[in-house]
Amino acid sequence: MKVLSMIQPWASLFVLRENQYETRSWKTNYRGPMAIHTSLKIDKAVCKHIAIQKLLGKHGYTTENLPTGKIIAICELVNCIKVTENNQTWAVLEDGRIVEGNDFFLGDFRVGGYAWEVKEMKLLEEWIPAKGKLGLWEHPI
Repeated sequence: MKVLSMIQPWASLFVLRENQYETRSWKTNYRGPMAIHTSLKIDKAVCKHIAIQKLLGKHGYTTENLPTGKIIAICELVNCIKVTENNQTWAVLEDGRIVEGNDFFLGDFRVGGYAWEVKEMKLLEEWIPAKGKLGLWEHPI
């Protein structure tokens, strides 16, 4: 299965559906099943932000108990949409969608970047230890 590694807390917030897009500087033509892997790195500076703490806290997470080095969820990658405009608090995607609120706050919507859209996010009951890699990589889940 294709796997995408993400730094914490971004991975957990995405899996918990606090935002609907994962933003990347690169696009993929791949569509289909995809697992979400949490890298070993935690962005501790981001975790100090009060809004991030509140979002994580809603789900019982703190910086200390975020999973790392594990495949934690499976979803379906359905779209990869280019960012065409950024207005500091909201962005426009190439299909005309406006991104605002938590979706904007929890992403990097630089013009020319990409918003990866998924559906059917499912948190795994048992997390799978794995070493992450750059890009989309394969794991025999």
